[in-house]
This record gives sequence, structure tokens and C-alpha cells, in this order.
Amino acid sequence: MDDETLESLQSKIAFLERASSELSDVVFRQHREIQAIEAQLKAVCDRLNGVSSDATARPPEEEIPPHY
Repeated sequence: MDDETLESLQSKIAFLERASSELSDVVFRQHREIQAIEAQLKAVCDRLNGVSSDATARPPEEEIPPHY
């Protein structure tokens, strides 16, 4: 194996290591974003469930007209 081939292989390995590290960082950042979105979705679902249970508990006489 000559020096040129060895240098080419080393350059390719260095590029692949850098690309792998960058992809790992992106995946980690996306994982954190997905966790935050899941937490927000859960909060919205909890609020919607709370609103629907409040709406069914109120008798029609106590309903606020829609124009208020």
C-alpha cells in the first residue's frame, strides 16, 4: 500500500467519523425536541379532557350564551 492510498483512506475515515458525530448530534437534538412536543401534546390532551368533563357537568340553565 503506497502513501497516497493510505492518505486517501485516512481522509475518508476522518470524514466518516465527522459525519457520524454530526448525525449523532442531530439525532440527539431531534430526540429532545420530540420529547418536548410529546409533553406539550399530553398537556393539551389533559386540558381538552378537563374541558370536556367540565362541559358535561354544567346544566343547560347555567350555560353562557355563545355571544358572551
